[in-house]
Amino acid sequence: MTAAHIADTAKLANGVLMPWFGLGVWRTAPDQVEAAVSAALEAGYRHVDTAALYANEEGVGRAIRSSGIPRPEIFVTSKVWNSDQGYDRTLRAFAASQARLGLGTVDLYLIHWPVQGKYRETWRALERLYDEGQVRAIGVSNFQIHHLQDLASVARVQPMVNQVELHPLLSQGPLCAFCAGNRIQMEAWSPLMQGNLAHPVIEALARKYAKTNAQIVLRWELQRQIVTIPKSVHRERIVENAQVFDFELAPQDMEAIDGMNQDRRLGPDPDNFDF
Repeated sequence: MTAAHIADTAKLANGVLMPWFGLGVWRTAPDQVEAAVSAALEAGYRHVDTAALYANEEGVGRAIRSSGIPRPEIFVTSKVWNSDQGYDRTLRAFAASQARLGLGTVDLYLIHWPVQGKYRETWRALERLYDEGQVRAIGVSNFQIHHLQDLASVARVQPMVNQVELHPLLSQGPLCAFCAGNRIQMEAWSPLMQGNLAHPVIEALARKYAKTNAQIVLRWELQRQIVTIPKSVHRERIVENAQVFDFELAPQDMEAIDGMNQDRRLGPDPDNFDF
């Protein structure tokens, strides 16, 4: 189904409900994140994506606790960073993230990057956290098809989510098809191409639908059934980004955006990174 409301959810392979739309807080400074998350929650967001690397888990947790919204209504993701991968280190890293968030159970915990020689043991730790009920769902980030196939060969529990760079210039068609066939929910980071939205196709559609360029791109992602987490620290932009549930892109307009794909990354290559 295509999301029709900001609180609509995707059902993960284990039955956990994950909101299609959320707030990303990558590169949101610790002194800004609490206000950004509070603004998002006031605007109806019920999904926040953070990570140990972002150094802002404490602010995310404070905003959620002070919101007055019952904890089960908010979906929170965090991630284990590369230097903390491996079985024992991952368990310690999760405990530290859980303490910083101060929210009890974490809804989704991800392996941030597929560190060769480590991600299998890291996944084993995530399976333990899942078995113990400390996390409601587990998944990966920045995994290519071959990473997922390798992990599947040893995993007891299959990843429920794969969060990757995904936008009109990098539509990730083969990876999306693979994940759909294996009940892995795709999620987009950098969904707005880091603000590089000045493209004739997007601008023409923005005029046609009387929407912003960002709203056109976000709607395209949602109609592809991709969980989407745009980042902003500005209240008005946070509200504006969420105004994507009152229109639907026609099939030919979806195809026009599909045609923008260049397999062009704006972030690191999961097969060639050194951090």
